[in-house]
Formats: sequence, structure tokens, C-alpha cells
Amino acid sequence: MDLQEVRVRCTPVNESRNGVLSAVAAFFLWGVLPIFWKHLHFLPPASIIAHRTLWSLLLLLPVLAFQRQLWTMLRGISTLRGAGWHLLSGVLLGSNWLLYVWATLNNHILEGALGYYLNPFLNMLFGALFFGERQNRLQMLAVAVAASGVACQFPAVKGVPWIALVLAVTFALYAVVRKKAPLGALAGLGAETALLAPIALGWLIWRGTQGVELFGPSGWTAALVICTGIATATPLLCFGHATRTISLTSLGILQFIGPTLQFLIGWGMYGEPLNTLRLISFGLIWTAVAIYAVDALKRGTKKGPPQTDSPLENQKVAAD
Repeated sequence: MDLQEVRVRCTPVNESRNGVLSAVAAFFLWGVLPIFWKHLHFLPPASIIAHRTLWSLLLLLPVLAFQRQLWTMLRGISTLRGAGWHLLSGVLLGSNWLLYVWATLNNHILEGALGYYLNPFLNMLFGALFFGERQNRLQMLAVAVAASGVACQFPAVKGVPWIALVLAVTFALYAVVRKKAPLGALAGLGAETALLAPIALGWLIWRGTQGVELFGPSGWTAALVICTGIATATPLLCFGHATRTISLTSLGILQFIGPTLQFLIGWGMYGEPLNTLRLISFGLIWTAVAIYAVDALKRGTKKGPPQTDSPLENQKVAAD
């Protein structure tokens, strides 16, 4: 860890209007991404993720250089331990991206939104399981209400809501691995995309040898493909600014903007079915979110502004 990162991590977070606006912008962009992925329907999900990985890396490299974290990233993956942890986190991240894009293109946006609603509650459970974190009564109540909401999904979808569950589990496991990995949020994402880049490039080269259009049939579709990197880096940079200027309590509450927008887009724009049981399920999830928000506000008031060194910062860089 370099001296600049140590100074940043030791600086208290102060609420600011720009920080709140940056957080809202990040979660808003993550929330409306399904519309963007729908416009890439001419590519299979694996090719979309391959492009996203490569173009994200190309955009992240100058940012890392500007933030003086490029050498930190390279040093972090120069050891077997560092490369192993970040390759594992990269695989979890890529799997989460791949499933979410597949779900979006196959009209499962509502189930994807459910997965990201569930993520904070699964983080609580994994925190207790892997790090011995203790949950208070309100947190346990929120987890129980969220679990009952998931149970309602079984008859609602006439089976296991596997998309939501896999999205939530992979994202929560990603947070666990990133907490153990040596690099911070931005350098860590750079390491993950760098380690996945050879796989992504190999996939695209193989697809090219099959005579498949890698950028679509026109200049417009090629521009959309290139913008996969922008769609990844822009909310990440907004979020990175927010983590340094507002409290993690505020971030924890604002993060629900994303799945709420995804829910509205899936139901309102693309007409995904919302039967009574599914509505009850989301109602229970929203109740759990409200309990979570009340608990977060209480803890934020008692403890004051927390530090930026948190698994939330490491985790949200994966947002869709």
C-alpha cells in the first residue's frame, strides 16, 4: 500500500453536496444500465463481458496512472498470493457481470433487481460466517424479512429464483474475497480486469476466427461496444469520489437506488410480469430495506462519520 493510499484511508469522510450527488449519479447509472445492455442484443453475453473487460482496462489504466496507483496494482499482482486473490475476485466479478447481462437480455431484469436488493443482507450473513461480525436485532430482523421475501419468489416464479440467488451469492463472495485481497478498490479492479484480459481477448479472437462480427453490423453498434468501458468506469469514478466525501451510512442507504431503478425498468419499460406473489415478495424486500436503513441511520448517528476503509468500497466497484 503506498503512502497516498494510507493518507486517504486515514482521512475521515465528511458529508458534502458533491459527494452525495456523486453517489446518486453512480447508483443511478448502475440502475439504468439494463437499457444499455438491451441495446447490445446483437452480441452474445460472453462477448459483451469480454468487451467490457478490455475496454474497462483501457480506460482504467490512465486513471490508475493519474492516481499514482498503477505501480501499486502491478506490484500487488506480482506475487503468487496477490495474483491468486485478485484472479479469484476477477472470476467472481466476471461471473456476476455475465449472469446479469444474460438475465437482462433474456427478460429477467426483475429477478436481477431482486438479487441486488438481497446483496446487503447476504453480506451480513457472510460477515458473521467469515469474519465473526455480530449482527444486532434490527439487522437480524431485516435478514429474516428479506429471507421471507425470497421464499415468496419460489411459487411466484414456479421454481427456484436462481438468477437472483446466484447474483447475490457471487457479489457477496466477491466482497469477501476483496476484503482478503491486498489491493484497494480502484487498483483491485484494475488488477482484476488485467488478469481477465487475456481470457477476454482470447474469446474475441476465437469468435473472430468463426466469422462473427465482433463490433456489430455498423459504426453505431461499434460505438456502443466501445462504450461498455465507459459504462463501467464512469459510475466507478463517481462512486470513488463519493466514498471519500460522504459517510458509509449514506452510501449504504443510497445503494438501493440501483435495484429500484432496475425494478422499475424491468416492469415499466419492458413489461416483465409482476404477479401478486412477486409483488408481495418485493414488498417484503422493501420492508427489509427500510429496517436496514433505520438501523444504518441509528448506527451512523451514534458512531459519527466512519473511515473509508470498508468492504462496501471494495464491493460496489462491481456494480453491474
